[in-house]
Amino acid sequence: MSITGAIAHVTVKTPDQMQELGRRLASLLRPGDLVLLTGELGAGKTTLTRGLGEGLGVRGAVTSPTFVIARVHPSLTGGPALVHVDAYRLGGGLDEMEDLDLDVSLPESVVVVEWGDGKVEDLSEDRLHVVIGRAVGADAPGLDSHPEAERDDVREVTVTGLGARWADAGLGRLENC
Repeated sequence: MSITGAIAHVTVKTPDQMQELGRRLASLLRPGDLVLLTGELGAGKTTLTRGLGEGLGVRGAVTSPTFVIARVHPSLTGGPALVHVDAYRLGGGLDEMEDLDLDVSLPESVVVVEWGDGKVEDLSEDRLHVVIGRAVGADAPGLDSHPEAERDDVREVTVTGLGARWADAGLGRLENC
């Protein structure tokens, strides 16, 4: 059974800030980490992953792998590779994901799975679950102090560390934008 190690809540007002959050999150990641991204279409999952790729120093442009299902971005810096998976079109759970050999890639890579909720949790007891939601209404936090922020761009991001790995990993530092 997974335990919650830590939770961070971040308000992201622009796509650039989402990418920056990814870069900052990358500094906490290490080989073997599994990151699940949840959010509606256009929420910013791939933008966050692009920032992860920049922060990890990987090769290649990080784009949505919707039609290829998975892309591997090798490290240019000697760090872990980034395996970016889009499970949107995959209906089954881990059985359908087996052909991707994520269990083989996981120990030496950072594996990020968009739309992975309910599909890949069995790969690791220790994982991050990042939920990206749109801030709605006039009460969306921080809009008054940031007039450049478009209401449609504001996201509420919750990063939950599951398992002992994340208990003292410093997720709280993500809240200091």
